[in-house]
Amino acid sequence: MNWFFLQIDTAASAAQAGASLVQPETQISIMDLLSKGGVLMIPLGILFVIAVFVFIERLMYIRKASKIEDNFMNIIRDNIINGNVTAARSLAKNTNNPVARIIDKGIQRIGKPIDAIEKSMENVGKLEMYKMERNLSILSLIAGIAPMFGFLGTIVGMFQLFFRLASTGEFTIQSMADGIYTKLISSAVGLIIGLLAYIAWSYLNAQIDKTANRMEASGAEFVDILQEPTR
Repeated sequence: MNWFFLQIDTAASAAQAGASLVQPETQISIMDLLSKGGVLMIPLGILFVIAVFVFIERLMYIRKASKIEDNFMNIIRDNIINGNVTAARSLAKNTNNPVARIIDKGIQRIGKPIDAIEKSMENVGKLEMYKMERNLSILSLIAGIAPMFGFLGTIVGMFQLFFRLASTGEFTIQSMADGIYTKLISSAVGLIIGLLAYIAWSYLNAQIDKTANRMEASGAEFVDILQEPTR
């Protein structure tokens, strides 16, 4: 019987010893973690806000530019073939869309050689492409410099860490680990911002390419309409 109670006491002591060895998990919020990245987290935050603003603004503009009625070119064709150029011009002029502006320029040049009409429409198309691509270079720039800001923050933090260690003479694994992981935060944030900016830039360029293809197709269709016999 004594042997049984001895076993119980031994198991309880072992459980208490094991529990004393378990350290409570330390938790830290995202804001506290970001605040440990150093002063260069401020320009990284500014770059992130600029990237988000440019992406949303350009996305809204490009989506608006890509919207056009499916039967727009059919109405233009019917009006031109029937000789009702005024109605075609009115429709194109009152439609706020890059395709409509290209067609409107072509309608204004009706009666001139086809080459001159195509050249005028091409110039309008280039202007519309410039409007859609405006400020996209900002996203490309952020994608390139954000990781560099992050690496710079890590380098500055490592210099500060080693200077502190050299000044105090205190060298422990815990102090080194705490210093290094906090200084790597800026590198991680810089890489994430750069990656997001690059993805946003690539996505917007893909949407612009789709709109550009539609502009080219509509311009070619309009030239074909001009070469059709009128009724």
